[in-house]
Amino acid sequence: MTGGGELKLLGMWASPFVTRAKLALQIKGLSYEYVEEDLGSKSELLLSSNPVHKAVPVLIHDGKPVCESSVVVQYIDEAFAGASPSLLPADPYERAVARFWAAYLEDKLVTPWRQVFRVKTDEERAEVMRQTIAAADALEGGLKECSGGMGPFFGGESVGYVDVLLGGMISWVKATEVFSGAKIIDAAKTPLLAAWMERFCELNAARAVLQDVGALVEYARAVQARFAAAAPNN
Repeated sequence: MTGGGELKLLGMWASPFVTRAKLALQIKGLSYEYVEEDLGSKSELLLSSNPVHKAVPVLIHDGKPVCESSVVVQYIDEAFAGASPSLLPADPYERAVARFWAAYLEDKLVTPWRQVFRVKTDEERAEVMRQTIAAADALEGGLKECSGGMGPFFGGESVGYVDVLLGGMISWVKATEVFSGAKIIDAAKTPLLAAWMERFCELNAARAVLQDVGALVEYARAVQARFAAAAPNN
């Protein structure tokens, strides 16, 4: 099915998950309206479009909402199959491999990473960063497997599904390294992944949508301060 019609993306500038949706839309060459949400005062459109999680991103295609970043990226690829490149491979086994590494990325890297700014002690932060770095180390093997050991991207010669999911995190990876003082993607330990990140950042789509790292560092500090202020005093 080749999609058409009106596209609207509800998002928030700092969200890496919104960045994933923006990347997919850019890579596919699709025009869309972007609506910046104030997550402290969510719009009725957001609340009615995503009543379960009340979160961004939400892609609205001809009035029908699609939620959750990984689902949004897959939807864009499938609904606009006529727009090249395809993000998920045609071969069922290769598609399964891509989905495996996408799930690994969510479970093992994104989940601990999200706790970096919420933990209370240096020891807790060090443990969260250890888990995040270990997950990034394993993605080195994922890149080799998904690309067949030959392509520059998880999708092989062109950007694929896992590239978009991890690519949406790049500015936050860099900001977290500044914030924590620890390298998540280290060229000495994960040379393929480090080279991948450099290549991805040179893509026109990435240049168009990746956030400024300095702005994210300031945003992260503000988030941490809010969590610290809200924490009960012992």
